[in-house]
Amino acid sequence: MKYRRLTKEQFEELHQEFINFLATQSITADEWANLKENKPEVAEMELDVFSDLIWEGVLNKAEYLEHFAPQHMYLFNLGEEKMHAIVVNVKNDAVDITTKEGYNWLRENLMDDSVEFLQADKDYSEDKNLDKFMMIEQGASITKGELYHYFDNLIN
Repeated sequence: MKYRRLTKEQFEELHQEFINFLATQSITADEWANLKENKPEVAEMELDVFSDLIWEGVLNKAEYLEHFAPQHMYLFNLGEEKMHAIVVNVKNDAVDITTKEGYNWLRENLMDDSVEFLQADKDYSEDKNLDKFMMIEQGASITKGELYHYFDNLIN
């Protein structure tokens, strides 16, 4: 398995897609029930293959990631050849931007000396989607890029 198995909740959300996936494998509902009962290792393998397919599709479509830490905001534009990062550093230990109060402080104090903006480009490894997946596993979220564009316009 390349990524990780979807959660029970994710499988429930994707129930119809999983049925369609099984159908493409010529596996009927009765055959699926039989596999789960008599060949659980084959059923597990099907769950893993389906999970990887779903992850691959999601990662192919992902254009922006965001990751918040108490004093840092990481905003990524996932380009074709490389990713561009904007990092907002808050050099004030009393402020935690993962809280509503801290985020509001940041919004009101963007030009404060304790707020620093950094930018960098980062090349992907041989597996761009695995790079994206690892960032998600470390806490990043897929977004539409509104914050990225806001800060890109602010600092460029």
